[in-house]
Amino acid sequence: MPERKRKTPATVTILDVARHAGVSAMTASRVINGNTRVGAELRERVLASVQALGYCPNLAGRSLRTRGSARIGVLYSNPSAAYLNELMLGMLEQSSLSGTQVLVEKCAGLQSQRAAVQRLVEAGVDGVIVPPPLCDSPQTIGELDARGIPVVAVATATPLPQVASVRIDDYAGARAMTRHLLELGHSRIGFIEGDPRHTPAQLRRQAFLDTMAEAGIEVPAELLAEGMFTYRSGLAAARQLLALRPRPSAIFCCNDDMAAAAMAMAHGMGLRIPGELSIVGFDDTPMATTLWPELTTIRQPVTAMGKAAVSLVLERIRDRREGREHAPRHQVMKFTLVKRQSAAALAP
Repeated sequence: MPERKRKTPATVTILDVARHAGVSAMTASRVINGNTRVGAELRERVLASVQALGYCPNLAGRSLRTRGSARIGVLYSNPSAAYLNELMLGMLEQSSLSGTQVLVEKCAGLQSQRAAVQRLVEAGVDGVIVPPPLCDSPQTIGELDARGIPVVAVATATPLPQVASVRIDDYAGARAMTRHLLELGHSRIGFIEGDPRHTPAQLRRQAFLDTMAEAGIEVPAELLAEGMFTYRSGLAAARQLLALRPRPSAIFCCNDDMAAAAMAMAHGMGLRIPGELSIVGFDDTPMATTLWPELTTIRQPVTAMGKAAVSLVLERIRDRREGREHAPRHQVMKFTLVKRQSAAALAP
């Protein structure tokens, strides 16, 4: 068997550092970028990995930085750690290739968002990436836009004309999954909704209802359960749906976190998946293949979307520095219906 080729310091990325240290990519980024809000033990682990691997930023992107280094801010309040980690992997990989510094700020309510924006402004960021659900916050995006800071919204279903964006067609993705369940013979399908403030959640819900209506099936209100994209909300929603009589034969969850919760609830009730209940999700985060059985889901290329977001914001920064004003680009990426073992034909 050929010996695995050893990486040189020039090819080591921040992702390699994170894996070597046994921490998330976000934690590694915070340490490397000098963020003080990291515990001493984690900081020492990351710095030891930096030294062991010989990590140094790739400065191939010097052409961008004719007037100092590019600094990108990331504002997040996403409750799904799996989704956020995949997105950060892409953003950090792409930023490493261009020698770009990434500053990450967590926020929650409106006051917290304003404070986070102010911290990024004071840090001198050249552009900001806004993942869901803040991608749909008019206050946050409006404040950044008013300060003349280029913004890229990730996974918004209704991109603003002045804000660049990267997304998938959530409506088409949810229609594809609903059709798949119908083709398997399911007609009594429960649906666990996402955060209603997030436009893709609204589109996924509407796509489910429209596709069911096209099949001549009216969805009673009892089969629509509220969720917030969190595991805990998925538990409550699944409990509600599985208490119905008759039970739904399938549950379509608006993301993988809630699908994992629905599986846990079903297993706890002694239900066989997919023999007695089919469960499907949306996103195809790494969690989807760690569940038993593995999850049928819509693959959203989250890591690639993170890379694209960095490229889009650097494009906007470059245009500003060179005095060009181009209309922001809106990039729509392809989704894939991934069929695994959690969904099967309805038993006769």
